[in-house]
Amino acid sequence: MPQMLLIVEPIGQRAERGRVNGEAVYQRMLDFAAELKEAGLLLGTNSLGSAAKRYAKREGGAQVWDGPFAEAKEMVGGYFLLDTEDAAVAMTWAERCPAAEWATVEIRGVGPCYT
Repeated sequence: MPQMLLIVEPIGQRAERGRVNGEAVYQRMLDFAAELKEAGLLLGTNSLGSAAKRYAKREGGAQVWDGPFAEAKEMVGGYFLLDTEDAAVAMTWAERCPAAEWATVEIRGVGPCYT
């Protein structure tokens, strides 16, 4: 199963960083993606916006919540989907990921929800 690097960052960090520093950080992430691509590992990547909605069906009814969510302290800010089944390879790349300096890089296998 492919491995995913999830970038889990504190809510509000982007606004605190500001535009100029944000663009510099984003360029570092683009450079990291280029390294993954050059290594033949990158299946997909993207940055995720901070605005969100949640949707759930419970007991025949639907619920929708608008974010940001007050109870949340972190958000998934982006991901890198790697073409490797080896979690150790994914960990090696997580250690190189610039986001590890300001966020947490979570490594997860991608596969069926029953495994």
